[in-house]
Amino acid sequence: RPHSRPRHPGARTMLPLLLLLLPAAHAIAELPYRPVLTQTPTLEGMTTASTFVLDQPRCVFGDYNNADIWLVVALDKATSTFNNTAGPGTPATAFQGFPDPVPAYMTLNATLANYPCPKPAGDITVLRVGSETSCARDETRPTCNGPLPGPGPYRVKFLALQGSEPVAETAWSESITLRTAKAPSSISTAASRHSAGMIAITTILSILFAILLAGLVAML
Repeated sequence: RPHSRPRHPGARTMLPLLLLLLPAAHAIAELPYRPVLTQTPTLEGMTTASTFVLDQPRCVFGDYNNADIWLVVALDKATSTFNNTAGPGTPATAFQGFPDPVPAYMTLNATLANYPCPKPAGDITVLRVGSETSCARDETRPTCNGPLPGPGPYRVKFLALQGSEPVAETAWSESITLRTAKAPSSISTAASRHSAGMIAITTILSILFAILLAGLVAML
């Protein structure tokens, strides 16, 4: 019978531990940052009917020099089911399918060079989400930063990819609700009617005053 080396008594227990640690080695890093609407400087149109303005993620992805940083825009109710491995530019994350059948899309691709830290003086440090109208229906540009189709609410996060592998992500933002345009029928006309009435009264009084003045002149 051939001689065999006895197994180390801990070998059987080490294998399950290694199997448990293997997924952790590829786990995505959760960064302590939450995207926010821009507050400083104060901007006109921070939210509109189809766009909103975010702060850039400066000094957030410093450990990921070779990563591509994407913005994920999702329906509020779809954040819990978003798959970080769904690559940008695919049918599963194409803007043209948003919000149905695509509940979240990926846009505004950048690298760390686009978000230098610290911020150089005079740098623009905001992102306007929804500003590209030319590619909204162009299916050859699935990562289009197109106008948002309704008031939402939406949530966003930044996701860093090295190649096709997600390596780091921020938290999801708070809910973002866009402005809604008022229907013409809902606009009150009371003020305009009031103004027209005042003009008519002023005109009548002016005519009466002119007649009275003419009468006084004739009596002299």
